[in-house]
Amino acid sequence: MPYQEIIYEKENTLAIITFNRPDVRNALNYLAIDEALEAASDADADGRVRVLILTGAGDKAFVAGADIEELRERNTLTELGRRSAQRRVLANLLEMMSKPTIAAINGFAVGTGLELAMACTIRITSENAKFGQPEINLGIMPGNGGTQRLPRLVGEGRAMEMILTGELIDAQEAYRIGLVNRVVPQAELMHYVKDLATKLASKPPLAIKLAKDALHTGLSMSLNDGIEYENKLFAILCGSQDKQEGVNAFLDKRHPDFQGR
Repeated sequence: MPYQEIIYEKENTLAIITFNRPDVRNALNYLAIDEALEAASDADADGRVRVLILTGAGDKAFVAGADIEELRERNTLTELGRRSAQRRVLANLLEMMSKPTIAAINGFAVGTGLELAMACTIRITSENAKFGQPEINLGIMPGNGGTQRLPRLVGEGRAMEMILTGELIDAQEAYRIGLVNRVVPQAELMHYVKDLATKLASKPPLAIKLAKDALHTGLSMSLNDGIEYENKLFAILCGSQDKQEGVNAFLDKRHPDFQGR
């Protein structure tokens, strides 16, 4: 179906969501969130899609936070209602999706934009990007996972500083503290991301799904419980057709043909 605030495309085993509001640095309004959630749900359900990529239109921003005009109208009741829930559902889907999600960060990723990027499996950024949680400067705080995902990525002290000062950091600093996985030149960003996504798409889908599950679920467990959970998922994979195909392909010196079973 046609979308107004995003572009949704599929290229072979890849799906791409582009936030398409470059005139406001791709700031998220309610409609953009609804459309992105619908597209991400479609990518998750489509068995042909192996990796989902998120990016922003233009060369200035990935997503520069929430739409300020809509933010002015928000109050306690709206933040406790469906609109607020949609933002959380989108971020949670990006994080827990059965397939990898990659944020191709082509500029400002601040506020809600950084929160969505942090929910993705992998973050690749261009050299010109800026990152931050500047909500404190508007008299509020991160409300879409920022206070929870940021310290898990960069540590409590650095996260506390970013959230309480509202200051932005550049791409190299984001890489240094572990907020992003790679920094690449702006002109090479999508080429690099698509190459990475294609590499991930060639991996066994069931193993990808369970490895993601082990990582996410294990973080909420003790170390011993996490190791036990990991072993159960490993045992499941040992009985899969993809495991047999992977072993046979290795011994036969050929490329495996994984089917996700």
